[in-house]
Amino acid sequence: MGSKDTFFSRKLTINCGGILLDLASPKVMGILNHTPDSFYDGNRYMKEAEIRERFEELITEGADMVDVGCYSSRPGAVDVSPEDEKARFSEVMKAIKGVSHHAILSVDTFRSGIAEFAVREHGVSMINDISAGRFDDRMLEVVGRLKVPYIMMHMKGTPRTMQIDPVYDDLMKEVISFFAERIRAARESGVNDIIVDPGFGFGKTVEHNFILLRNLRVFSMLELPVMAGISRKSMICRTLDCTPAEALNGTTVLNAMALMNGANIFRVHDVREAREAVRLYEAYQAASS
Repeated sequence: MGSKDTFFSRKLTINCGGILLDLASPKVMGILNHTPDSFYDGNRYMKEAEIRERFEELITEGADMVDVGCYSSRPGAVDVSPEDEKARFSEVMKAIKGVSHHAILSVDTFRSGIAEFAVREHGVSMINDISAGRFDDRMLEVVGRLKVPYIMMHMKGTPRTMQIDPVYDDLMKEVISFFAERIRAARESGVNDIIVDPGFGFGKTVEHNFILLRNLRVFSMLELPVMAGISRKSMICRTLDCTPAEALNGTTVLNAMALMNGANIFRVHDVREAREAVRLYEAYQAASS
């Protein structure tokens, strides 16, 4: 049983390549990064055998979706050319070819050319864009033509500037206003299925991140599914004085809080633990109904 919204009726069913996915029951998106400089060492997979092994692990642990990223968006990351990003993505698709699975594949990119290549050439069913279409003027038009679900994230600035003293007059008001404008633009471009991601760690201080988490249910006013990407991020590490490698327990705790506050998708490095959190949450919801 999913979360119940008292004041707003959200559209929680999305069409992923002909598969209707009901997000009223929270789903888990596993992360597969094919980059040399992701912020978490345990999620950098460069060799073909490593990529395939990681993908099989995500599937075995129960990922509903797998998000393939070939461009690191962490602060200070090295820029990757469109050609290199495309080549890396092709390497991932080659590595996982033949692996039996029912997971929905997503491409993590802000470039419309990579998004179109991933969908048309490799059958990817979802686009995850950290820029919400702001870094590539063609992105929303391309997504509208492809008719695939689109995850749009809030970020203040760019990956290189986002953590340089981010300041908000009213955090929640600014983030909601941002989404209202980007959703309007996406709708005008023909994008049907939209998921919003508040962008934990993207242009936010630790306090900003916890304000977002505490007020996550406010996003229900947008009447769209909400994705939470908290996994092993600095809001955990700085609060607990630990490294990303030591942040699994903190991740699980915050994912549980996000569930209680209405999150529909979790983008995580550790699928098994996230699935367990969802199962426990749904048992709790069933008992309280």
